[in-house]
Amino acid sequence: MKSMQPTTVNLYRASAVILSGLLTVTGAGAALFEDDEARQAILDLRQRVEAVRVEVDSSRKAASDDNMSLGKSLLDLQRQIELLKTELSGVRGTNEQLMRELANVQRIQKDQVQVVSERLSKFEPINVKLDGVEFVAEPAEKRDFDAALAVFRKGDFSAAQNLFAGFLNRYTSSGYTESGLFWLGNAQYATRGYKEAIVNFRALVAKNPEHMRAPEAVLSIANCQLELKDAKSARKTFSDLIKAYPQSEAAVAAKERLSTLK
Repeated sequence: MKSMQPTTVNLYRASAVILSGLLTVTGAGAALFEDDEARQAILDLRQRVEAVRVEVDSSRKAASDDNMSLGKSLLDLQRQIELLKTELSGVRGTNEQLMRELANVQRIQKDQVQVVSERLSKFEPINVKLDGVEFVAEPAEKRDFDAALAVFRKGDFSAAQNLFAGFLNRYTSSGYTESGLFWLGNAQYATRGYKEAIVNFRALVAKNPEHMRAPEAVLSIANCQLELKDAKSARKTFSDLIKAYPQSEAAVAAKERLSTLK
C-alpha cells in the first residue's frame, strides 16, 4: 500500500490546528468577544474546517485515482509479459523445427555428395602396375582387361582370345598393350592358332623388347614353330633368345630345348 503523500499529511495537521483553535475559542468566547463576534468567528472556523475537509477528500480521491491507474498499468504490463512469453515459446518451437530441418538437409546433402563422389570415382583414371610396368588406366579399361584374364585363367581360351582381341582394338594406346598381346598369343597357342600367336608374340617384342614378358614371348614363338614342324626356324629363335636374354628363365628353357633338337 502507498504511504500517505506529504500534502495529505499537511492537510490533516492544518485541520487539527483549526479544530484546536475552535475549541479554545469556544471555551473562552464569552470573555473575549461579544456574542455576534463569537458567532462569526465560529462560522469562519467552520468554513475553514470544511475547506480543509474538501481538500483532504480531493487529495484522497486523487490518490485513489493514482492507485487505480497504477494498478491498471501493472495489469497491462503483466498481459504484455504473458504475450511475450507466448510469442517466445512459439519462436523457440519454430527454431527447433528449423534446426531439425537443417540437420536433415545437411544429412541428405552429405549422402548425395558421397553418391556423386562414388560415381565420379568410377570414371577417374587409376594407377596400375602390371608385369613390371606402371601406368595410368581408365576404370573401364582395367575392368575389361581383368575380365579377359579371368576367362583365360578359367581355361576358356577361345572366349579369352576374343576378349583380348576386342580389348586391343578398343584401347589402342593402352598401358596393357604388351600384356594383352602376350595373353592373346597364349590363348591362340592353346587353341592351335600358332601362326596368329607368332604374329602377336612378335608384336610384343617389337613394341617393347625390354618388357618383362618379352623373353617368354620369344620362347613361345619357338614353341609355335616347333608345332608347325619348322625346327630350323625354332633353333634360330632359341639361339636368338639365349643371346638377347641370357639371364632369363626363358633362356634356360631354350638351352634345354636346343639340346633335344636334332
